[in-house]
Amino acid sequence: MKRLFLLFTFCSFYTTTSTLLAQSVQATKDQVMAYSGEWKGERYPDGRPKVPEDLIKRLKNISIEEAWGVLRNEGYHTQYEGNWQIIHPDQVMAGRALPVTYLPSRPDMEGPIKEQGKKEGRKGGNNSWPIDMLNEGDVYVADGFGKIAWGTLIGDNLGNSIYTKSKNGVIFDGSVRDLEGLSKIDGFNAWVRGFDPSYIQNMVVGCINCPTRIGNATVLPGDLVLAKKGGVVFIPAHLAEKVIVNSEFIALKDTFGHQRLREKKYTPGEIDQAWNDTIKADFLKWINENPDKVPMTKQQLDNFLKNRTW
Repeated sequence: MKRLFLLFTFCSFYTTTSTLLAQSVQATKDQVMAYSGEWKGERYPDGRPKVPEDLIKRLKNISIEEAWGVLRNEGYHTQYEGNWQIIHPDQVMAGRALPVTYLPSRPDMEGPIKEQGKKEGRKGGNNSWPIDMLNEGDVYVADGFGKIAWGTLIGDNLGNSIYTKSKNGVIFDGSVRDLEGLSKIDGFNAWVRGFDPSYIQNMVVGCINCPTRIGNATVLPGDLVLAKKGGVVFIPAHLAEKVIVNSEFIALKDTFGHQRLREKKYTPGEIDQAWNDTIKADFLKWINENPDKVPMTKQQLDNFLKNRTW
């Protein structure tokens, strides 16, 4: 019953001005925890799952297709979004999502939201409020409802602030300005719908650190973000290790298979179908002989192989 109540409060966040003024512009810790209840690890004070740094580093080496495939097998069908404009297409970004929802502004809503922000001590335009909440390793993920002209959520000033706090970049279903300046921030990157010289107008923050929609994908606070040239995948925190280890194992099999094909030890038909016991044994021997190629810990690999059907 408690969880149902918390989910209801999320859904009713925007219903009335009095409701808005009675609560923070951002989701409460209990609300965030209600959505990520399957995560059993460490959390930030705001309730978001804190997936370990080691997994985030390893995530960068996972392909979009591998992560997407594991998520599909787990029943998660709305975690990928493509068709982006990227500041540095050849650079990979990974981190924990801080999701934000923006809405087309209207006076009877914008006034109370700004007033609530003042009560909470928030400074500047409401598009800068989420930046103050960023931790190192976070990714500012925003639904800007695809707005390009007058929908630029940040320029290079806020871009510098974002990178200073998060050492990461942004995923915006919207636009940014000051492309030239943003591209000079070493380490910063952005996946956006477009670039425009205009400044943000007629937009207001709806909710910070709440579930949001990025195109066809649903994003929850603390989801892992994997952003590459081919698109963006949002991974539920409780599935992070499973997705990464599964993907790493698939990559290991591919590396082994490609090597054995070049050596002409097996035929393409043998490698490209379910492996027989001889190939499986050879693969496990190859893993033991090439520890530098194995990104997961021995314990993670052993646990994975216990449940692996190959």
